[in-house]
Amino acid sequence: QIQLLESGGGSVQAGGSLKLSCIASGQTSNACEWGWYRPAPGKERELVSTISRDDDATTKYADSVKGRFTISQDLAKNTLYLQMNSLKTEDAAVYYCAARRCGRVGFNFWGQGTQVTISA
Repeated sequence: QIQLLESGGGSVQAGGSLKLSCIASGQTSNACEWGWYRPAPGKERELVSTISRDDDATTKYADSVKGRFTISQDLAKNTLYLQMNSLKTEDAAVYYCAARRCGRVGFNFWGQGTQVTISA
């Protein structure tokens, strides 16, 4: 099992910035990829950004956040980050940290989420 704990959410004005963190514990060596998701209309959750848990640190971003959000990780600290800049009102959501077990297709482990509120 892998446990994920998010932090860093809060309230900010449009155009502002926030940095989310996610600390992983448990069998983290079994996770090959992790990232951030948020709810979206018509979907349970949509991918915001992911990064592979290896030296390549391959990243993926939703088109809606490219150029504004940056995902990063500190594997020694088992911590994942999401730097969010130039926030828009449509970025307001609960952001969930998720991890994918090696050899699996979907993300198997989820945190409880951290709320991001953005005022116009």
